[in-house]
Amino acid sequence: MPLTIMSADRGTEDSTRDLPLPHTASDSWRRPYRPGPWRVGIAAVILLLSGYVLLSATIIALAGAPSGAVLTLCIGLVGVAFALRMLRIGIWVSPRGLRQVNLLMTSTLRWRDVGQVWTAQQPVKWLGLPRTVQGQALVIERRRGGVMRPLLTDHNSDFLTRREAFDRAADVIEAWAAEHR
Repeated sequence: MPLTIMSADRGTEDSTRDLPLPHTASDSWRRPYRPGPWRVGIAAVILLLSGYVLLSATIIALAGAPSGAVLTLCIGLVGVAFALRMLRIGIWVSPRGLRQVNLLMTSTLRWRDVGQVWTAQQPVKWLGLPRTVQGQALVIERRRGGVMRPLLTDHNSDFLTRREAFDRAADVIEAWAAEHR
């Protein structure tokens, strides 16, 4: 049984064999790229802190303060949920459509509703912060309506310092759009 977690993206050509391509027969939602080191690192730190909070909830409960233990437990569980949701942020594709997952909201767009998909040079947010820098973004235009907010940029937490991975992911999403429209 192959362990897909062991084949990390190290910038080699062999790492592209694990990427879902447009001819994939599966009907499930897939992210056509791996989460970046910034996103994984931030989530790992949040999970580590949440682990300490959950441990302190256990200590508080054993000390005999149930109301404080419940509050601390809730804070720890919110931290775990936040970290797990943060790892799911991104663009997901399937033969049914394109799904844009944000922290609090998910929007799905069927392929027949996608007008154009292209990569554009424009100001983008750096690591999702208010500061903008010049970079590339995957622009998705709806057939009826405006342009979706660019979630896939070369300066977000998935692709910062990984330009080749951004280009591969943008190409795969453009190929999905071209095949399923």
